[in-house]
Amino acid sequence: MSNVMRQKMADSIRFLAADMVQAANSGHPGAPMGLADIAVVLSEHLNHNPKNPNWLNRDRLVFSGGHATGLIYSLYYLWGYGLEIDDLKNFRQLDSKTPGHPEYGHTKGIEITTGPLGQGIANAVGFSMASKFVGAQVNSETAKLIDHNVYCLCGDGDLEEGISYEACSIAGHNKLDNLILIYDSNRITIEGSTDLSISEDIRMRFESQGWDVLECDGHNFDEIDKCLTTAKANTKPTIIIANTIIAKGAGKLEGSHHSHGAPLGDEVIAEAKVAAGFDPDKTFYVDEDVIIRFRCAIEEGDLLEREWIHSQKTLPLMEQNEALDALQNPDFSRIDYPTFEKAEATRGTNGKIMNAIARGIPSFLGGSADLSPSNKTNLNDMGVYPKGRNIYFGIREHAMASITNAMALYGPLLPFSATFFVFSDYLKPAARIAALTGIQQFFIWTHDSIGVGEDGPTHQPIEHLSQFRALPNFYVWRPADGVENVQAWKTALSMDKSPSAFVCSRQNLSILPASVFGTAAQGGYLLASDKNAVITLMASGSEVELALKVKESLNAIDVAVNVVSVPCYDLLLEQDSSYINSIIIDGTKTIAIEAARGLEWYKFADTVISMDSFGASAPASELFKKFGFSVDAIIDKIK
Repeated sequence: MSNVMRQKMADSIRFLAADMVQAANSGHPGAPMGLADIAVVLSEHLNHNPKNPNWLNRDRLVFSGGHATGLIYSLYYLWGYGLEIDDLKNFRQLDSKTPGHPEYGHTKGIEITTGPLGQGIANAVGFSMASKFVGAQVNSETAKLIDHNVYCLCGDGDLEEGISYEACSIAGHNKLDNLILIYDSNRITIEGSTDLSISEDIRMRFESQGWDVLECDGHNFDEIDKCLTTAKANTKPTIIIANTIIAKGAGKLEGSHHSHGAPLGDEVIAEAKVAAGFDPDKTFYVDEDVIIRFRCAIEEGDLLEREWIHSQKTLPLMEQNEALDALQNPDFSRIDYPTFEKAEATRGTNGKIMNAIARGIPSFLGGSADLSPSNKTNLNDMGVYPKGRNIYFGIREHAMASITNAMALYGPLLPFSATFFVFSDYLKPAARIAALTGIQQFFIWTHDSIGVGEDGPTHQPIEHLSQFRALPNFYVWRPADGVENVQAWKTALSMDKSPSAFVCSRQNLSILPASVFGTAAQGGYLLASDKNAVITLMASGSEVELALKVKESLNAIDVAVNVVSVPCYDLLLEQDSSYINSIIIDGTKTIAIEAARGLEWYKFADTVISMDSFGASAPASELFKKFGFSVDAIIDKIK
């Protein structure tokens, strides 16, 4: 394609983005205008199918700088993903297909929800890692079912976020040769020049992490094309440092930090259009010759997918196709769940359940942030990534969770990530995106309370249960024994549009009696009951056993008590009032017991016996006594 045509295509993107932001009186014109030239050349390299955005072997494109939606939506309109000009005109408006940041499942073609800077880089690493795992299962030396690339557009802000260091380190360590990071190096942030806050050598940083580093003028089509061609042939992950000018083509605002997050103004846009040979009186306008060239993606992509499907039928790939089908269509009836008959820490029961799932489901994989012996998350005899199912993430919680988010969206995978519960703080932004997006990731969080013991308050989660229970579309399971733990997993595996977290104990917990009414799958159930009960005790996890002991002591002084176990507070909230009233009997004094902050329990309870400090360093048994979680202390409070 001639560079004259490329320039017209790039300018068309620039002015679509500028018009979108101007019409909305809100948004970010600078990055889209600066990246337009790169986007045009990238379009020539990208293998994708607008007719089927879910084609498994498509290239993945991640916009880590999610604020550049003027560019993103312009491209998806021009490529033919179903956006129309009216959708661009409704940019950032209520119920539009073009929200302020890209949302997976909301706008056709968007691979993953981005916006919180840095996460998109880790997501791209996740897509690449997913492709390498699936490829290891289904490719042969003579035929490859999975051989696509992963592209990620990022900016200065993404690379300043700590998660980018974590993720790029993992990528280099695993030699992810199909990962291509395009760095929009415009040296501008909201506050001004990047010189205000960063002076490191990006080239040396990435070379030290095992990446190949290329560099180009981000407005020179031939240089961009050469870099992309080289990157696709590399044997290690590649970063292309593209030196660009923010708001390229925006006249007096070109190169200014004022163009980052505010409309350019009608006058500036009109002058820019005139300078580029466009009609200043036309908004949201694209010439037919530009549309035709971009829309070639439809037929080219459809042909690529048809050839891929045909190759599966003609190449000697019977075993590979069977392996791919097993990944894509997990049969949960193949899981032989363990049974539990004696006291055991739920981190232990959880580990046994995970191994049972892994034996039955070939798409189940994951890893821990250097804590698998403590989390009990090692999948025995399952090998090491990429050929095996155990991923060694290192001490990189935020990147780990963002990587597994992308692995879950890749297609045929059911990933988990694990760490101590208190360190869920490090990955909270990724957990939030999982909930917002509806990603079925499984978070394994062990060492769930002051029961951590001697490690002290820095390692004892206090506010964390409340925090994650407050997160919409996020299901926190705190099982009280192995039986509840099994039911938790069975339920979580069926919830394919929500993440689940398994919050497990370090200390042994006794096996509970059978349910009186209801099941763990309903979030809470009546575990023990007395006729004419005057008190209902509610608890989760290790405190359920304590509640049963309190009941026994109160029964000894002729006080009738019911006990409700609540392994998943979030699911209990979703039950109808008739069910809730059948386990929390009207007229009883309701008391919740939890060795954590526990403020959410006031939804159901009259009184909450919980933590109001950060714990201490001592053996667990002493801590429970010190902070009032003993039978005598609770009975005193009840009296």
